[in-house]
Amino acid sequence: MTVILFDDTTRHSLLPLTFTRPVACLRIGILTIAEKWAHYLKSDTSFYTDPYLQQKYPFSPGDDNLFINGSVCPDERLLEAVSALREGEALRKNGLLVALRLGAAAAASIDLESGAWENKSYAGDFTRIVYPEHIFLHNDVELRKDFELLTRGRTSKGLSSTNQVLGDQIFVEEGVTAECSIFNTLQGPIYLGKNSQVWEGSMIRGAFALCENSQVKMGAKIYSKTTIGPNCRVGGEINNAVILANSSKGHEGYLGNSVIGEWCNLGADTNNSNLKNNYSEVKLWDYSTRSLRNTGLQFCGLIMGDHSKAGINTMFNTGTVVGTCANVYGGGYPPKFVPDFSWCDQQKLTTYKFDKLIETEGRVYARRNKALDIIEESILRHIFEQTTHYKI
Repeated sequence: MTVILFDDTTRHSLLPLTFTRPVACLRIGILTIAEKWAHYLKSDTSFYTDPYLQQKYPFSPGDDNLFINGSVCPDERLLEAVSALREGEALRKNGLLVALRLGAAAAASIDLESGAWENKSYAGDFTRIVYPEHIFLHNDVELRKDFELLTRGRTSKGLSSTNQVLGDQIFVEEGVTAECSIFNTLQGPIYLGKNSQVWEGSMIRGAFALCENSQVKMGAKIYSKTTIGPNCRVGGEINNAVILANSSKGHEGYLGNSVIGEWCNLGADTNNSNLKNNYSEVKLWDYSTRSLRNTGLQFCGLIMGDHSKAGINTMFNTGTVVGTCANVYGGGYPPKFVPDFSWCDQQKLTTYKFDKLIETEGRVYARRNKALDIIEESILRHIFEQTTHYKI
């Protein structure tokens, strides 16, 4: 069976995070949604997404194909319903296409708008991400599910005796180092990924995940419902935030109720507000309507797309959206929406020259012993051309 994760309308409502990836490659909990399905179904995955992403995320149908909505997170009950589908059957929840099973010919010419399938209704609930804020909003639930999925039947490695651990919901993968830190698992589990590091004096409260090859710097204060993705470095104060991968928040400053993409950097003493002074509901920039959308949330901080940077002492207002490949610096508060490929000095916006961006990102990749290849460059060029009309 070939598992194919498809994008639906959430591809647009989750921007800017989905400019650079299929929906299923977003991280929530410990794993990306694609990784979750791969674990549950014990299968590799491919993707049905926007054409400009397909070279990096291939669409590879086989003889027997299970199409799954990339915005939907799996659980045991949903897995049972999806696995029971026969060829030509679709699983729906209140009209939403959740999964579909097709043979080779139908898969090769797939039309997700078609209704020519036998529909099966799903009565259960599941986690689905529709807007960027849903990632931090549902991160606690997904983190606990992923912790159980990844640790079931396994034995944790040990921690140095210089640490203090409260409770017993901690799992330590191979190669982890941690010294003189406090891990509180009384309110939720703590997962320390392979070769991750927790430096001296850190205080961490579960539920929390530190993914592979990431580091928590000295004296960090990290609260529950937080995920630090692979190859990241963090410090300061973090609360209910998700950093997808390959990004740095290495210094003092507060990050809360936020989602940070890949290849981002937050300069020293960068802070975000997550609560308005009048305690009213927070609005976020919506790419599909090109206007502010009421989230219905009282706590909502920063959404930052991939490859964006913030200079030292940057102050982000409540409910700020920073697009892909933006550079934010200078005193005062930047606008609530910083467009993609912008240099933003307070309220002054100029367009990032594409060739200069590629030079910078090449150096960013090299620092992590990676290369910005022609596929990555072509994706960024497409986004650059696609987002011209968002400039304000």
